[in-house]
Amino acid sequence: MVAASVLAVSGFAGPSQAGAAAAHEGPCRNGYVGLTYDDGPSATTDQLLAALRANRLRATFFNQGNNSLDRPELVRAEQRAGMWIGNHTFTHPHLPELTEPATFQEIASTQWVLRDVTGREPVLFRPPYGETNDQVRAAESRIGLLEVLWTVDSRDWAGVSADEIVAAAHTLQPGGIILMHDWPPATIEAVPRIAADLAARGLCAGRIAATAADVPYGDQVFHAHAVRP
Repeated sequence: MVAASVLAVSGFAGPSQAGAAAAHEGPCRNGYVGLTYDDGPSATTDQLLAALRANRLRATFFNQGNNSLDRPELVRAEQRAGMWIGNHTFTHPHLPELTEPATFQEIASTQWVLRDVTGREPVLFRPPYGETNDQVRAAESRIGLLEVLWTVDSRDWAGVSADEIVAAAHTLQPGGIILMHDWPPATIEAVPRIAADLAARGLCAGRIAATAADVPYGDQVFHAHAVRP
């Protein structure tokens, strides 16, 4: 499934300050950004993991429950590679169109699958297409998940080139989060150049955590940013 049509917002101030505060010197002197990959695991997950490992990058994988049942060995490979694993629902539906019980089931069932596969329950959740509302947030809260949207949309889901993905990543600010996907070949091709660009700008790939700051997302806000691992 392709991901959100919601346009990303970059250059926000709050998490930029928070991300930059983590490191003043060295390779991460300007802070941390969140690299995220949705919709996996897929037939190309192993190639993406190899590219990330070769470039010493860590990322958050927002996995679907159905795909994780089909390819549990790849979820465990993500875990062994030091990646963070988040919940992306079971079947990638438009959550605001579902009933409250169906919304809860989509999220909760994926928690159970990922817990059984990895031994840990995810703490991060990304709604498919970036579509959220009060009902979705209520389910997240009930399960104990942090909603993670994004500040930069790579548009890899639309079939853009590796050059365009790298250009999108170049707009990441400290604390920011970029949306990418597990399956596009161009996304894998872009990894070494994203790594080089981050290094040149004194940024490192970090983990995603909660922030009290409002992070803009279209006409909404969310409360997550990238921090030191």
